[in-house]
Amino acid sequence: MINQQIAKIFEDIADLLEMKDVAFKPRAYRRAAFAISSLSEDVAEIYKKGGLPALEEIPGVGKNLALHIEEFIKTGKIKGFEQLKKKMPVAVSELVSIEGIGPKIIKKLYQHLKIRNLKDLEKAARGHKIQKIKGLGPKAEKNILQRLLAVKVRPNRFLLGDVLPEAQEIKLALQKFLHIKKEVEIAGSIRRGKETIGDIDILAIADQPKKIIDFFVKLPQVKKIIAKGETKGAVILNSGIDCDLRVLKPESYGAALLYFTGSKAHNIKLRQLALKHNWKLSEYGLFAGKKMIAGRTEREVYDKLKLQYIEPELREDTGEIEAASKNTLPHLVETRDIKGLFHVHSEWSFGDGHDKIIDIAHVCQKMGMKYVVISDHVGTLAIAGGMKEKDLLRQKKEIDRLNAGLKNFKILWSAEVNILKNGELDVRDEILEKMDLVIASVHSAFRMPKQEMTERIIRAMKNKNVDIIAHPTGRLILKREPYEVDLTKIIRAAREYKVALEINAQPIRLDLRDVDIKMAVDAGVKLAIGPDAHHLDDLRYFEFGVLTCRRGWAQKADILNTWPAEKVKEWLAKK
Repeated sequence: MINQQIAKIFEDIADLLEMKDVAFKPRAYRRAAFAISSLSEDVAEIYKKGGLPALEEIPGVGKNLALHIEEFIKTGKIKGFEQLKKKMPVAVSELVSIEGIGPKIIKKLYQHLKIRNLKDLEKAARGHKIQKIKGLGPKAEKNILQRLLAVKVRPNRFLLGDVLPEAQEIKLALQKFLHIKKEVEIAGSIRRGKETIGDIDILAIADQPKKIIDFFVKLPQVKKIIAKGETKGAVILNSGIDCDLRVLKPESYGAALLYFTGSKAHNIKLRQLALKHNWKLSEYGLFAGKKMIAGRTEREVYDKLKLQYIEPELREDTGEIEAASKNTLPHLVETRDIKGLFHVHSEWSFGDGHDKIIDIAHVCQKMGMKYVVISDHVGTLAIAGGMKEKDLLRQKKEIDRLNAGLKNFKILWSAEVNILKNGELDVRDEILEKMDLVIASVHSAFRMPKQEMTERIIRAMKNKNVDIIAHPTGRLILKREPYEVDLTKIIRAAREYKVALEINAQPIRLDLRDVDIKMAVDAGVKLAIGPDAHHLDDLRYFEFGVLTCRRGWAQKADILNTWPAEKVKEWLAKK
């Protein structure tokens, strides 16, 4: 978690410096924050192995920022950050969590009303004081209050992308302690691939339950012990999420895994099915009277209930039990089916890309991929360092040169192009038609009326050069609601104009949602998983896209990424 702590501090420093009208430095801190939060290795371990020089090798981290990281590793604080907070004593990370509030507005709110946190903000909004600040007004005040209330009713949930790595670390530690591989499993909504997680449930089989419970509650990830018994431990982790470990008997392990994986609605349906046979299903097993007739494995329970095995991602009571009774469940797409990655940014996205195209290609090859689609920002999106058209053409020459030296791997030339308010693209068609494929997306004017937003996107889809619509609803999970858009019409248009819809695999996006994916699959619309990677470590985000596709009942044939590059090009040529 130290990576996330440092990244958050760097983001806060960037906001505070921006409030002081400091030039250039905020962008440097944000770039470093993004790189650090994307690392797969703990910065403390990087520092331990190679000291300051190793830290300076992190993209965007120069000597001064490396010294900040070193200071935090040694002391748990950054002196410069503490000094900045004294000069501008506001809870920056609290306030920027409200959509539409950035450093400039925070500065105004503090200067005029001494607003330091969300509590102060709500009080001022309710008292109609914000609208009196020049540049804000009644409409801004109303929007702020609405978003504040939305945050207050938001459940205490965590992103799957944040929780899953931590849960996997704990699982690995328990496996090593027990010297086993199979009988430790993460259950609950993590196993079902839900986009947000309430807590972590882990199940295990052990000969001496108390020993593993004692080991579990002393793990370095544990902040506080809630309960410790003979077969169960409950803790709060340093990240703030609850984590429970249950130690089970082998004969009940499958039934317990089924029960604690959920969902609740799925489990109720299974219990009702068992009752029709005069059986009883619980976390301890499937019983006929007092005799256990199944429970050692999940598959054993499903078999006894005359059901096809149901993958965890489908267990939401959305028709999976009925399909399993008829043996008509889909064969879901798997991680190993993915042959290429769409929507990957390189250093050519001058504002938020980090890595050389050749390095991206080599990492993709090591992951078993056969191609990668380089899709850098282009046009008017200044905050992301959008390229000019002349830069695009220079990039094409570099990609051609790199492809000439690669074996059994292909780099496809693409771009992420902005859909303007009127539905036009901000790059000329003469340029777009030269590309292998074009990704179009909305990055501005999110508050358009539903009909106008829908027409905006559909007009872009009518452009013969557009092949994929990226993050189609624009949502940021737990941070920004989707913009108003009629997805039924979007899916219908995607089918008509042969445009694929992206499953943006960034954990904060996962856009399209699982229910939308199912609607698209049923309509015969093709999907493209895009990690939306801005750093080499982000490339693995595609796995979250696969999880979400599985929740949407998607099969291998529904996903462009499962095709070889040649087949993708053939599909594009038929548009």
